[in-house]
Amino acid sequence: MSADVTLATWTARALARFEPALAEVFADAWPPAFRDACRYPLQTGGKRIRPLLCLAAAEAVRPDAEVESAPLAAAIALELLHTYSLVHDDLPCMDDDDERRGRPTVHVVYG
Repeated sequence: MSADVTLATWTARALARFEPALAEVFADAWPPAFRDACRYPLQTGGKRIRPLLCLAAAEAVRPDAEVESAPLAAAIALELLHTYSLVHDDLPCMDDDDERRGRPTVHVVYG
């Protein structure tokens, strides 16, 4: 991050690359019900701290390079793994939560 870029500016720029790439992970070729259930917990408006840290680390070691596909893929993998852990923690056999961040959990909405 150069001296004239604020954290807010950098974060907005990084998320502008990250969010479309994350949305692209679940291709339309998947069965619609499964695709929708996978996308649902990713659309909660979380802070995306883990992927942002991954992208910042990549930029720290290659400051002149635009975010390449490998760091972006790693950032997506981190967010998917984190979301997976939250979805499974909410299941009836675990904490049996009906809401997360004020929204019905995946198993409540999709069974």
